[in-house]
Amino acid sequence: MRQLFLLLTLLALLATTSLSAELTGRVLWVYDGDTLKIENIGKVRLLGIDTPESQPSSRDHFYTKRFSITEKRLRKIAKQAKYYNIHNLKDRRVSLELDQTHRDKYDRLLAYVYLPDGRMLNRILLQKGLATVFRRYDFQYKKDFLEAEAKARNGKLGLWE
Repeated sequence: MRQLFLLLTLLALLATTSLSAELTGRVLWVYDGDTLKIENIGKVRLLGIDTPESQPSSRDHFYTKRFSITEKRLRKIAKQAKYYNIHNLKDRRVSLELDQTHRDKYDRLLAYVYLPDGRMLNRILLQKGLATVFRRYDFQYKKDFLEAEAKARNGKLGLWE
């Protein structure tokens, strides 16, 4: 019985170690404000946030109707969010944290992305007004993210300028 317990403990330790090793990687490409390509992982979608698209899209309706943000402003913020990610992430090692849902309908890994200094990228983009909270689904940091978005809005940052 003791040997079985030791074996199960060892297997659990190995699984945890290999999982955490898989959840770090170098950012190879920045697609836009909320999607990255990370080595040995693939496409990663920032969980819990949404950034405007660089080209007009069906998501524009959400921003224009709910928040009265112009399409011109959306294109500008989309560009700023992408460049922020390129400047702060490209060729740098990041770590990922998963939540309850691991993949979206496009098979992208959904994750909270942490910069080398330990700050969470998802939250930073909200704080800078470069993203909004993805409200449709629940996730671990939703309350925190809504507060970060509200502070950016009250401070007239980014989208809220």
